[in-house]
Amino acid sequence: MFHYTVQTNKSMDQVLHDLEQSLKNQKFGILWSLDIPATLQSKGVDYTKPYRILEVCNPVKAKEVLNEADEVGYFLPCKIAIYEDGGVTKIGLPKPTVLMELVNRPSLQPIAAEVEKALVDAVNDAV
Repeated sequence: MFHYTVQTNKSMDQVLHDLEQSLKNQKFGILWSLDIPATLQSKGVDYTKPYRILEVCNPVKAKEVLNEADEVGYFLPCKIAIYEDGGVTKIGLPKPTVLMELVNRPSLQPIAAEVEKALVDAVNDAV
């Protein structure tokens, strides 16, 4: 499976609040938060399903992987999606270990595994 997804009965606003704190605890910061419905509606597209995409980064880990392979930047920053589906809030992310396989640099897998564990722990702490 290329992604990790969990669900919660918490509201999207509560998940966003809790996730921001749990990401900080894992030494990740939120660089950007994209409100999909607001963005699409501002472009004249009728879309109302609550959906956010967070771009998050641990600068130390980003430097480590970029020092070894510039093409890793294609996957940075890490993304976390938060959306409502069937009355629950879902939180998911592409697995860094799977993404790193695409650059064919086995030496980067341990760093990808650390990043993945930290992101999964942050998500789990937020639900």
